[in-house]
Amino acid sequence: MLALFWASISLIVYTYLGYPLMLMALSRFRSRTIEAGKDYLPLASLIVTVFNEEQRLQKKIDNTLELDYPKDKLEIIFASDASTDGTDDIIRSYGNKGIKLVRSPQRGGKENAQKCAIEQAQGEVIVFSDVATMLEKDGIRNIVSNFADQSVGCVSSEDRFINPDGTISGEGAYVRYEMWLRSLESRVNSVVGLSGSFFAARKEVCKNWPTNIPSDFNTLLNTIRAGYRGISDPHSVGVYNNIKDEKKEFDRKVRTITRGISALFADTSLMNPAGYGMFSWQLISHKLLRWCIPLFLAVAFVTNLFLLASGKRKYIFSFAMQKVFYGMALTRPFPGSWGVLKIPHYFVQVNWAIAMAWAKFLKGERFVTWSPSKR
Repeated sequence: MLALFWASISLIVYTYLGYPLMLMALSRFRSRTIEAGKDYLPLASLIVTVFNEEQRLQKKIDNTLELDYPKDKLEIIFASDASTDGTDDIIRSYGNKGIKLVRSPQRGGKENAQKCAIEQAQGEVIVFSDVATMLEKDGIRNIVSNFADQSVGCVSSEDRFINPDGTISGEGAYVRYEMWLRSLESRVNSVVGLSGSFFAARKEVCKNWPTNIPSDFNTLLNTIRAGYRGISDPHSVGVYNNIKDEKKEFDRKVRTITRGISALFADTSLMNPAGYGMFSWQLISHKLLRWCIPLFLAVAFVTNLFLLASGKRKYIFSFAMQKVFYGMALTRPFPGSWGVLKIPHYFVQVNWAIAMAWAKFLKGERFVTWSPSKR
């Protein structure tokens, strides 16, 4: 019990604190700068995946047409996953403004629609975005400029997750932590994940495009296999609103994590340090161990309960702290409440979603098709 308790506590601390601290230490000796070229303007293809989005499609189209990138070097493709409402007709009506519709012959999921679009895309660089994600005017120019660096195979944007009134949502601290971690990974070697709502890749990285694996994670893994690295660009920002319905947001997390676990175990060779060196350590630390946190939390709680019999103050204190933390987590944060009250709630919510994702993964559920989350 004693060994299990301290092992679980150590793994939790390592995953959230030890790993980034090790990256910080490594960055003092190994710092890979990005040789971005602001004048680097290759032919780029922007692919926006849609399914029954007639209600909010107009806003995304307007945002896309306002992007600051040479019109003769930006191909705009809206990839419809066999939409059944007026989505396709709206896209066709903008054909005279350079927007192209690629329609999947039958509904096959987001990645299937993206694959159909990639097969027709002409760009050297493929940029992916969601309907719900608004790009800053120089978003394409910024994200594409990173490919002037020949070591870069894919680029992730940074997220700005906001409430409808423009304030940072309850997940703000969690998202900021992820963005900070990605910046450290970019500096030392490569990121381990991309923001699925806005990312870019060299076209050659997009050749192997399975339709049953999340495209953002698969793109990063393809990048590593091809000998490139992935980076996060703080100047490329994707802005998207918080999902109003917390239940739907929880379901989205479960769906996303289930698909991520599926991608990780589709090719476990990437976790072999003999073949992929430092990236394998990063992949295990950032992804595998992060997705094992619910197990570590459960083990820490149960073993601590048994260790109370020893009468030692440190175990009484640690168990009391766990109860306080989970008590705070069960208290729904109220509008305007301090971040310290919100963090336990979202931490537990995320890890409960991970636990549910493991259950679905082990039952064989994979979530290939999707319905847009209403924000």
